Amino acid sequence: MSEKYAKAYSEESFWKKVKKFAKKAGGKVVYVALLLYYALQNPKTPAWAKTVILGALGYFISPLDIVPDVTPVVGYGDDLTTLIGALVMVAVYIDEEVKGKARSKLTDWFGTEVLPELEEIDEKLNKKKEK
Repeated sequence: MSEKYAKAYSEESFWKKVKKFAKKAGGKVVYVALLLYYALQNPKTPAWAKTVILGALGYFISPLDIVPDVTPVVGYGDDLTTLIGALVMVAVYIDEEVKGKARSKLTDWFGTEVLPELEEIDEKLNKKKEK
């Protein structure tokens, strides 16, 4: 499945999806997507981790989800689950620089009021890194 969705990924498609659906998807979904995007851009991230990231971002971009994104309330739930699964797998490559870039872009779009939403994601990320 990951390979199929990795082929759907392109940087242009990623930014188009995020910009179009950012408000509807919500801060958490966009934050996790941005964390993965910036980790993908980092030359220190190994090829295996980039493959995981590409699969997750490709799924996020793909209009053919398990639960369509237009479905009220739960439409982005499967996207978030997929993105968090990838995030957990590559957590060690989510450094402070990656977090800073993701937070900066997110606050540009949502404002600083979105920051409390991100604490849950950061806590999961920190716990995974501690193991």
